[in-house]
Amino acid sequence: ALDSGQKGGISEPKFLQEVDAFVEWARQQKEVRNVNSVTDIIKRLNKNMHGDDPAYYRLPESRELAAQYLLLYEMSLPYGLDLTNQINIDKSATRVFITFENLTSTQMLAIEERFSNWLHQNAPDIEFFAASPNLMFAHIGQRNIKSMLTGTTFAFITISLILIVTLRSWLMGLVSLIPNLVPVMIGFGLWGFFDGRVGMALAMVASMTLGIVVDDTIHFLSKYLRARREKGLDPVAGIRYAFSHVGVALSVTTVVLVAGFGVLAFSTFKANSDMGVLTAATIGLALLIDFFLLPPLLLRVEEKHHE
Repeated sequence: ALDSGQKGGISEPKFLQEVDAFVEWARQQKEVRNVNSVTDIIKRLNKNMHGDDPAYYRLPESRELAAQYLLLYEMSLPYGLDLTNQINIDKSATRVFITFENLTSTQMLAIEERFSNWLHQNAPDIEFFAASPNLMFAHIGQRNIKSMLTGTTFAFITISLILIVTLRSWLMGLVSLIPNLVPVMIGFGLWGFFDGRVGMALAMVASMTLGIVVDDTIHFLSKYLRARREKGLDPVAGIRYAFSHVGVALSVTTVVLVAGFGVLAFSTFKANSDMGVLTAATIGLALLIDFFLLPPLLLRVEEKHHE
């Protein structure tokens, strides 16, 4: 929406020229498929009123003539139709419709910034704003992703501090960070390799799976520390004790959760489908990390700690 700032201002030749310059510039952008503007109507009417002479396919030089063309066009519309979808009631602002190719949220936000910069530099007197469902969800998605990253980072730090206090070992609390972080990192890394687009639904996966991933790690570490402290077992025997007491439970829980979220992969709604695939993959990776990375990590840490 481009606002002239004054009543009837859309008929001002200077305003129309700036709008037309913006429209022509927009048509040259590679992502744009179509641009529809009231300036095209006025130029076509100017040409029609001069015997369809191509030389007159231009904007009129006077405000009065532009206003008359708009009135003529509005009066010629079929019964019940008007120009309120393109021009506001007091004729101070007009709307330019721009249709794009299919774009990602990042591309949409970049285009909005590019268009805004052009208007600021070339038409500083025009007040403007852009709006569409795609642009709205692009902003929501970006804000959601940033908030999720901030919140998840804070949650990881808080969880680690709680684990240090609960497990009574700062070393185990720090070790727990690795099996908690790695599944999400690998999951998003694989997603970036195969798809590369993270929407609003995928932004929730890290925080959604955080509780499950941490839960697996806590169960394994708590049993390992019980074997070491209460039963006096060595690190290798402690790991075997943890596997014998929680290995089956973690495996069954993971299979059930992966199967449950995996069903979403068959959804025809892409947001649900993507979320289901990435969530199932992250939960499955968490079990693999706890079974294959955490035990050798514990052995290495114990070895270093007692050197």
